[in-house]
Amino acid sequence: MEKRNVVSYDLSRLHGEYLSKFRQLSVMARKCKSPELFKEELRVFVASQAKTEAEDGDTPRKVAAERILRLIDYDGTTVDELSTGEQLPVRTITYLWRFLNGVMLDEDHVSADLLIDLYYLFLLLKSPPKDTPFDLHRLKRQMSRWPTGLDEEVAAVRRANKDRVIRGLIRKIDRHHASSSRYLFADNATFEEKYRTVEEWWNSSRFHLLMAVKSPSELNNFLGNTLPPETMRLLAEAKKKGIPFFVTPYYLSLLNTGKEGYDDASIRSYVLYSKELIETYGTIRAWEKEDLIVPGKPNAAGWLLSEANNIHRRYPDVAILIPDSIGRACGGLCASCQRMYDFQSERLNFDFESLRPKESWDKKLRRLMQYFEDDAQLRDILITGGDALMSRNETLRKILDAVCRMAVRKRKANESRPDGEKYAEIRRIRLGSRLPAYLPMRINDELTDILKEFKEKAAAAGITQCYLQTHFQSPLEITPEAKRAVEAVLAAGWTVTNQLVFTAAASRRGHTAKLRQALNAIDVVGYYTFSVKGFRENYAVFAPNSRSMQERNEEKRAGFMSEEKRKELDTLIRTQRPLGKQLIRFLKQNSLPFAGTDRNVLNLPGIGKSMNFHTVGITAEGRRILRFDHDAGRRHSPIIHQMGKVYIVENKSVAAYLRQLQEMGEDINEYQTIWSYCEGKTEPRFSIYDYPAYPFRVTDKMTNLQLTVNDE
Repeated sequence: MEKRNVVSYDLSRLHGEYLSKFRQLSVMARKCKSPELFKEELRVFVASQAKTEAEDGDTPRKVAAERILRLIDYDGTTVDELSTGEQLPVRTITYLWRFLNGVMLDEDHVSADLLIDLYYLFLLLKSPPKDTPFDLHRLKRQMSRWPTGLDEEVAAVRRANKDRVIRGLIRKIDRHHASSSRYLFADNATFEEKYRTVEEWWNSSRFHLLMAVKSPSELNNFLGNTLPPETMRLLAEAKKKGIPFFVTPYYLSLLNTGKEGYDDASIRSYVLYSKELIETYGTIRAWEKEDLIVPGKPNAAGWLLSEANNIHRRYPDVAILIPDSIGRACGGLCASCQRMYDFQSERLNFDFESLRPKESWDKKLRRLMQYFEDDAQLRDILITGGDALMSRNETLRKILDAVCRMAVRKRKANESRPDGEKYAEIRRIRLGSRLPAYLPMRINDELTDILKEFKEKAAAAGITQCYLQTHFQSPLEITPEAKRAVEAVLAAGWTVTNQLVFTAAASRRGHTAKLRQALNAIDVVGYYTFSVKGFRENYAVFAPNSRSMQERNEEKRAGFMSEEKRKELDTLIRTQRPLGKQLIRFLKQNSLPFAGTDRNVLNLPGIGKSMNFHTVGITAEGRRILRFDHDAGRRHSPIIHQMGKVYIVENKSVAAYLRQLQEMGEDINEYQTIWSYCEGKTEPRFSIYDYPAYPFRVTDKMTNLQLTVNDE
């Protein structure tokens, strides 16, 4: 395929390109007096092009033809866009006919990005690209652009950052801190004494939480007043609209405030809010429809929940537990957070005092455990929030102890149930936390003792999988402090897995591959690579699903391995506690830069995680309309049989995404194959994420389920 990029062409220039490249298409459009006639002529033309290929197999030209035929089939229809509930008209080929005839209507508001996407699709039909072998050397070059927080060059910058932040903290304590605070300097302490004291406090997570930045002006101050005026204007507007600011001194020290040094866009975009997020805050809708609960009624997935504010559920096997504790807060607010709706409605916040467990929490915790105990299918509890590790050690110990006792009771109750009627027993416990990246000081000796103690008790209760499910966004977050935190969790017998949010900055060539490599080096295993949810508030950080598919097929494939080697890696991860250097040894022995154990997916409203999609249309703005199906590789609520096809419209065109990468300094010629990815398929799960088999048959009955139509 040719290297020319037309991503910045306007409609007039594109018209010339179409006449030059696709003269037959242009002539056909002018001959047809209506879009309906054009679609029929186009259907015949496209089918004839596909017939020129060999009869067997899916050749690139045949695939391109199928994509165009699908666009023709959907043109003139209306689909129910799931995330917004809006009826979305599909007019892709109609817009093309009007464009080629020069009769584009003003009310169409058609962007050149629509025609750019179609341009590359017809180019695939006309001149299919030749298969190019996977280039590992190219990937390594792309990966080498991204340093880690363990590199000495990065560490040197951060030592200077830490010095600047500590000096700012000294001024903050001297000027503003309440006399009741535990963090006060001794009377008449010298600056050097204050400095040494703050260095000691730096190792306490509580200190960082208390000293977190909570306003734009304070944020700019701690960043050495380096934020541009336009950024400060936006952040001031964000504060006025009520968007929380909460960034720990530790995390601020990871950013690069100088003009030289490392590119920190992948972590900076987590701290600085975009224009679109600020504009939409206050009207943000819940992406996960099953989190919208009406008391006494099932959620969007059909599940009845005893405590809607504490239990979230989508699948038969697993439910999320959100405690009434400081665990409803986070160590910082991620700008792309999927639960931004909950921060907007203040169900999640940073008012720590208001989030402390009330006296009734112990009683409520027993009720919550009863839900898991009495459910026929639940076998997996994800404790999160907010952030599971934001809960105090005492609270977390109580929760884990309650889980253990409940698991024992559930196991005991099964003794009296016949085979085939037994309930699923608890097999997996997960703690969802970003603190290993945001605030690794939280992983202290007391916490790791709690984790180790639970791991030992859990085995007797039948719980065989204990995972800390964390979220490193960039190799830059893998610091010496983060490495020590992960090592402590591994030493407690837990497996550490990672979920990456595939933001625009994180989606740059080689970045995610380097993150996998750096995580494997500290014995963290990849779990998910999530596409950003597609609402408008995430426009600045959104990367199209086509880029996720491109990354999987052209970069992550370097970490793919045979089934035999996957089994070997599974055994290694399950049995070695801690892994030590054995994971790195395995990768070296098998000439792998990293282990591709994560799955690239989109978290779909109502039906779960999937990457099974086809492009069925393109909006006037150039945004792709994707038809999704659920992941057939896992169990779902029977509600999916009533949902029909699921349609999601992306919030950014592929062309706009490439222009954004260009502004970041990327050579978009390296992304040219992105246009080829118009469909996706969900990868199978890596085996350590499968549930262990039971020595008995579990009942097919589903409890706590109520389907509103054709109840099963």
